[in-house]
Amino acid sequence: MYFTIHKEEQDMKKVSEKLTIFFEGPFWVGLFEQTIDDRYEVCRVVLNTSEPKDYEVYEYLQKNYYSLKFSPAICGEVISEKKINPKRMQRKIKREVQGNFIGTKAQQALKLQHEQIKKEKKIARKERVEAEKERKREIHILKKKEKHKGH
Repeated sequence: MYFTIHKEEQDMKKVSEKLTIFFEGPFWVGLFEQTIDDRYEVCRVVLNTSEPKDYEVYEYLQKNYYSLKFSPAICGEVISEKKINPKRMQRKIKREVQGNFIGTKAQQALKLQHEQIKKEKKIARKERVEAEKERKREIHILKKKEKHKGH
């Protein structure tokens, strides 16, 4: 199921948004892709329904679009949607399968977002551990002072 929105604003920004819904394991997943000028961002959302209907998707977009967390922007060339000859497409697919496959832009953007979240969690954990060590050290110093108070 594909939904594509193309907009051009007054200040000549080219905005292209695309929603792809697919079945992955036991869940339906929505992949929101947006291209603003040459910046590409993506967001992956697990949908809570069985096979979503068009009106359910539209309702979900209306309620939750502004709360979606897109990946950091990847700068690159603007993707043009041209029709490709089927034989050329087959050759291209064959080359990609045989060669080093890095992933689609959406997969790369999601990977980048995942790594960024991982780094943030690691930094937060390190700060918590350091704070805990400092707290224990303070308690230890206070106990030492209490022992020597009366002498």
